[in-house]
Amino acid sequence: MTDVLIAGAGISRFGRTEHTTGRAHAVRAVRAALADAGIPWSRVGAAFGGSDAAGQADTLVAELGLTGVPFVTVKNGCATGGSALVSAVNAIRAGMADVVLAVGFDKHPRGAFDPMPADWGLDEAYGRDGLMVTTQFFGMKINRYMHAYGISPRTLALVAEKAYRNGSRNPNAWRRTPVSADEVLASGMVSDPLTRYMFCSPGEGAAAVVLCSPEAARTMTGVPVTLRAAVVRSRRFGSFEVFSPWLAAGELTSVSRDAAAAAFEAAGVGPSDVDVCQLQDTESGAEVMHLAECGFCADGEQEKLIAAGATEIGGTLPVNTDGGCLANGEPIGASGLRQVYEVVQQLRGHAGERQVPGAPRIGFTHVYGAPGVSACTVLSRLSG
Repeated sequence: MTDVLIAGAGISRFGRTEHTTGRAHAVRAVRAALADAGIPWSRVGAAFGGSDAAGQADTLVAELGLTGVPFVTVKNGCATGGSALVSAVNAIRAGMADVVLAVGFDKHPRGAFDPMPADWGLDEAYGRDGLMVTTQFFGMKINRYMHAYGISPRTLALVAEKAYRNGSRNPNAWRRTPVSADEVLASGMVSDPLTRYMFCSPGEGAAAVVLCSPEAARTMTGVPVTLRAAVVRSRRFGSFEVFSPWLAAGELTSVSRDAAAAAFEAAGVGPSDVDVCQLQDTESGAEVMHLAECGFCADGEQEKLIAAGATEIGGTLPVNTDGGCLANGEPIGASGLRQVYEVVQQLRGHAGERQVPGAPRIGFTHVYGAPGVSACTVLSRLSG
């Protein structure tokens, strides 16, 4: 199987701006990725990208250059960036091109995400019974998990405290003011047990990566990182998902478990080999649950791991070193590739104040989205 490298990575500032469009964020991130790789736009042989709410990715050629490049627009919820990445990897391995771009971007208005019921196959009763708003679903899901595995509200607050502290070290993050666990707990209940500061906010931003074959990388100036696996999975029977119109009885399945297991199998490594990881943290409870679902601990072990500082930048398993969704916000199309961008910086040793010590060698990223889709990657630093 053809090796695929990431030779360039770029990002825009995340947050909310009045006069910057989602497309402008995307162009900025793409140009940064091209500059990082040391190549012009004309060298890109194919491109994949998308957003949830900011328009067609293929129209970015109006600013990037009218080279006739095959540019495929991807839209797959929170897995949009991951799906663009998988498509780019497959394009290289199929011989379509030796240099391929993947980009994710978005710009959302204030307020909770509000998908149209008809678009999701839902009837009126779903919203009437209180599950149309994501905050309500996530509150119910983590309540069940906390009851089953002995997770305390303070653990949720510690997750948020870490996120905002890491975000304060990230010049591209939206939320850059540290917030204590006590302040998180006192920030006002939204959907029990989740308080205001335990949730991310819809926002805007973009991230892009330049992928290439090993031969093409020799002509570039960027420090390459090996993309060992990139997978996307959708939900199976028995999953409990936001915006899913039914719930099966019996043992629950997890799309994140499926995606993470497939990524590790494809990469030939396991969770214990990972030195730095990015996990979907739409709210604090998500990071807690995904630690177990992605194989980094058993259900219920998070309480001790987080209290002991294991998931801090200097811990045994640094998680969301850039502040995650809590500090960066959630531009749906951009989040997956933001995670990849961060791991690339960590593996290169270019993460500045948030750099994981000890020259991390293997990184992992994970996103989860409605109504049950997950994208995961495994990346490694080149030796030498």
